[in-house]
Amino acid sequence: MRYQRMIDDAQFHTEHFPTNGPSMRGSGPDRRTGIAVDLAPWGGERETLVSDYDSEDYESFQLGRAADDAGARDPDEPEIDPDDEDLDDDAFDEPEDATADEIDLVVAAYREDGMPVARALDLELANDLEELIVQLRRLPGDAGAIGFVSLVGELIVLVRVRGRMVQTVLSDGGASEDWPIARDVADYLNENDIDSDDFEPIGDLGIFGDIGISDFELEAQLAELEDDADSVEVVLAIAERIGIGPVVRRVVDNEFS
Repeated sequence: MRYQRMIDDAQFHTEHFPTNGPSMRGSGPDRRTGIAVDLAPWGGERETLVSDYDSEDYESFQLGRAADDAGARDPDEPEIDPDDEDLDDDAFDEPEDATADEIDLVVAAYREDGMPVARALDLELANDLEELIVQLRRLPGDAGAIGFVSLVGELIVLVRVRGRMVQTVLSDGGASEDWPIARDVADYLNENDIDSDDFEPIGDLGIFGDIGISDFELEAQLAELEDDADSVEVVLAIAERIGIGPVVRRVVDNEFS
């Protein structure tokens, strides 16, 4: 399964990053400080993308959430009475945000002047795909940035932003009924008919095909979650394969352990 979405956006280059919440299992270095280690390139030839987009061209993509104007309604659409006992309770169900205790990690990684850098991101980004993409766009990566999210030791969201290109993978499509960011990914990919009982990844499994992991290998890595592998360890294994393992592991150990 491969999906690619193109998003027009300004190319941001700033040293300001979202303020991180407190570490769940201890304290560590300031999350605003990147940790750089001199490693080999991602893998293969390093891709260089040059983006020059006017900020006026930017349009934020929508992820199927309610419009800001809550009062807007089709006049021909019948009103829903929330007290009607005949209504399906599921019609009002929305997944609750993951709490700090349920969020294993939210990490961004990129290369700056050829050096791998990893940063811990605000925990709130584990509940909002659109905002996560916005923050990844702000990073000064040579060829974009990668975002890793892990929830409850079971679920992984991968996001890669390169210029106007956004690729994303959700390790378990059925989780879209349980977590806001999983629902965001499913909406973004237009995956509307997902069997919640089937453990299948959705998204572009070739997301890292040019930097060290083929689509088949990534699918195999994610399949380990079905065998009760810890999602944090799977994230670290993926990071290792694409040449950024040490910096990502250091951020995870310092900020999320």
